[in-house]
Amino acid sequence: MKIALIQINPIIGDFSANGRTIKEWAAKAIHQGAELLVFPELVLCGYPPQDYLEHPEFIHQQDVLLRELVATLQDVPVLIGAFTENPASQGKRLCNSGILFHQGKIIFTSHKKLLPTYDVFDEQRYFEPGTSGQFVHFNGKNIGITICEDIFNDPDIFPEQLYQTDPVALLHEKHNLDFVINIAASPYIKGKDHSRLTAFSALCKKYKTPLLYCNQVGGQDSILFDGGSFTLDEEGQRCGQAPSFTESILIVDTDNMRQDTTTAKDDIAQIYDALVMGTRDYVRKCGFRKAIVGLSGGIDSALTCAIGCAALGAENITGITLPSPYSSAGSVDDSLTLASNLGIPCHTLPINDIFSAFKTGLAPFFTNMAEDITEQNLQARSRGVLLMALANKFGSLLLTTGNKSELAVGYCTLYGDMSGALAVISDVPKMLVYELSHYINRKGEIIPTNTIDKPPSAELAPDQSDQDDLPAYEILDPILSAYLEDHLAIGEIVKQGFGEDVVRDIVRRIKINEYKRKQAAMGLKVTSKAFGFGRRYPSAQGFRD
Repeated sequence: MKIALIQINPIIGDFSANGRTIKEWAAKAIHQGAELLVFPELVLCGYPPQDYLEHPEFIHQQDVLLRELVATLQDVPVLIGAFTENPASQGKRLCNSGILFHQGKIIFTSHKKLLPTYDVFDEQRYFEPGTSGQFVHFNGKNIGITICEDIFNDPDIFPEQLYQTDPVALLHEKHNLDFVINIAASPYIKGKDHSRLTAFSALCKKYKTPLLYCNQVGGQDSILFDGGSFTLDEEGQRCGQAPSFTESILIVDTDNMRQDTTTAKDDIAQIYDALVMGTRDYVRKCGFRKAIVGLSGGIDSALTCAIGCAALGAENITGITLPSPYSSAGSVDDSLTLASNLGIPCHTLPINDIFSAFKTGLAPFFTNMAEDITEQNLQARSRGVLLMALANKFGSLLLTTGNKSELAVGYCTLYGDMSGALAVISDVPKMLVYELSHYINRKGEIIPTNTIDKPPSAELAPDQSDQDDLPAYEILDPILSAYLEDHLAIGEIVKQGFGEDVVRDIVRRIKINEYKRKQAAMGLKVTSKAFGFGRRYPSAQGFRD
């Protein structure tokens, strides 16, 4: 059987657009000779729909679209992800389902058994887990139909089992399967494609059964879906691989599966592609076309601007440099050079007068008090006000430029450099910022060499350097990763060779700056634990390690 795995980029709740996209890609797949079309998890409504699942009209509109597709896509059978009414009289109203239909009729419905509730997932809030079988005999084939998390609970393959049942094992105990299909909305994080492929390959070897994996692609708020759909034969060898971060069709002939030798992109290239896709999708799905970036001459704003240009086109990006009394001439020059290299306009808007007006207005309250971080923050907030005004006036979104290292320890200013609609690199640690910048420059200088080479500085005080207040990023980033992503205790991090005082100070900063991150712009998730949607900690707390 020639099966098309069709990874598309839905828009949550835009049922008319999603319907058009499904029909367009279905026609392409049929033209390529497909005998079964497979679409990702919850593709009719987009994933994750969150509390829209509690709106009767949202449910109604998806049902209308489903009926339309069943009626119009009659040439070949279709397996598609959608929510359905819970067939039981008790439990949650909806199930997360895979629906197989052909010639105007729904033939089979498979309900997701394992509902993830961790990190960015919250499916138990909305769905009832499936209890019926996930097996269908169709077109002379015995097919197991699973949905995303259903294949992530084998005790021989995955180090941690979050559920008491293993749907794949149950399928193989009861049926002699020709192959298993998994429809998914599996988010991207660094290294996920390799770990996913390795685990699924082991699963195929264990049961001597091929696997067809169809994954959603596209950015949805902070979550990035990489697509990367693939097929594995009964020995776990890859027989086909769809490209990542773009809509695509992968055709597989289950009667003639041949090993594929496609080489995957490295982690840095994938992270770059993920950030570009996430920026493009966020801006456009929110109804905008243009963006503004405040350019400081530093590497963070340069990287953000380069990603913005790749995502939206240089014609849709405007750079603004806002020098203060402490900005170096080199920083302004570096911003203008970057803009020239990218082919974008860059306007200079000094904040000296505004900053002075703020200080004059506050002078009666600050009599005989030395300048400190208050005045530094006033500069950042002056910039934030101006950048937001420009974004509002010209119908653009402001892209914020702070990285994960700064956000973790609060080295950022509320209502200042944190102002904006999307924090493009807020899940990118500082050392990774440098790697991505070198990647962008791999074919020639785009980000100025001077921007990459000079010591990082906020330039909010004379001769200021980030390392006046922070450890070197070569020390800071590994500690942050150990604490935030690996959840190691202070003592365990110290045993890795870091000074205890340094580790304790960094952990203290992480905790006391939770309130800032609660007010930060939404960021794009590329690591295993990003700030925002998938990380839930109280701001007011007293826990000490």
